[in-house]
Amino acid sequence: MATPDTADLLPDAPINGDHLFPRAGEDELRAWLRLATSVGRASGRRLLAALGTPQQVFDSASSLLRDLVTPAQAQALSAPPADLEACVLKTLNWLDGGPDRHVVTLGDALYPTVLLNTADPPLLLHLRGRHELLRRPALAIVGSRNPSAQGVNNAQAFARCMSESGWSIVSGLALGIDGSAHEGGLAGPGGTIAVLGTGMDRLYPARHRELALRIAAQGLLVSEFPLGTPPLRENFPQRNRLIAGLTRGTLVVEAALQSGSLITARLAAECGREVFAIPGSIHAPLARGCHSLIKQGAKLVESAQDILEEFHMTQEDAANGAGNRLPNRKTSKRAMPAVATAAANAAQDDGPADDVLTALGHDAATLDMLVERTGLPAPALAARLLELELEERVQRLPGGLYQRCGLA
Repeated sequence: MATPDTADLLPDAPINGDHLFPRAGEDELRAWLRLATSVGRASGRRLLAALGTPQQVFDSASSLLRDLVTPAQAQALSAPPADLEACVLKTLNWLDGGPDRHVVTLGDALYPTVLLNTADPPLLLHLRGRHELLRRPALAIVGSRNPSAQGVNNAQAFARCMSESGWSIVSGLALGIDGSAHEGGLAGPGGTIAVLGTGMDRLYPARHRELALRIAAQGLLVSEFPLGTPPLRENFPQRNRLIAGLTRGTLVVEAALQSGSLITARLAAECGREVFAIPGSIHAPLARGCHSLIKQGAKLVESAQDILEEFHMTQEDAANGAGNRLPNRKTSKRAMPAVATAAANAAQDDGPADDVLTALGHDAATLDMLVERTGLPAPALAARLLELELEERVQRLPGGLYQRCGLA
């Protein structure tokens, strides 16, 4: 995991103070930040449920507080943390960076309803970008940081199809499948939401700096962590629970058996959300996590249409923000954009089958294996494989292996 000095800072936008906490609301912001930094999320929610607003929590007698939290937490609530004013000033300065920046709390109407319906919603969220995306139906797409070329193509294609159908794509800005999912989401009107494992003014990984800036401009960045929080290992599982909680379901594209993506899938299931998985070769290590999920009840999907039909949702429903209800009608194939129909039917529309592709199947194979299967001379077969590689229908893997690309 990177240390703080390896993480880039997101640049500031031109100053504009139009946000949920203008200077007039500084006391309210100070109270929320103080509560969030003094006790944990569960204790904070318990105090709010019993006493009302954060300021009412701090105005309560210490004896009442000790009935609701531990003695150590009650002591922490008795006086502001030493760094509170610095935190407040940093947050206000960040908010002054543009009208697309917000801090929303459990008491705000803008707080996403779908996240409230989870076991562990954060006390507050930092937002940068199109906050209206939080009202759209959303799908999480997660997977390996070191995916295959086919996994990258699948993530981007599914994300684009769902975004074209009005769904927001949620992921964690990580390398690999996350980045491909965000790219696909940006290609459609549904947009994409990146949940950060750092403070909003931090960027991790640095290689996704340009992508993060595009998401800030065209989609939405979300973080529950205080400004300045570096990329700490323990924060990323916390980020995963928000990825799962902000969505109607989670799609796992590729994942090994020991993968953080499976944690996100488990958290989604615990929230009562749907879990989807794309199957792969029985010989591919990155397919084993998906196969394990399918054995446990995740829904096997082959196209974005499969996901929309599972939710009984049309493109019109999604565009109208029907993210928290189930319409009473099934989705027809005509409700999907042309790109989704093409992706779903590509295998049938490719024309006559290619003998080499047929022999290759969907598992990786060596040249010798393909010579045996096709009966072609090795030079002729190698020439045909090169043609298919140039057409991006076959990719060459380390070890002299060949594998089909995407739906080729």
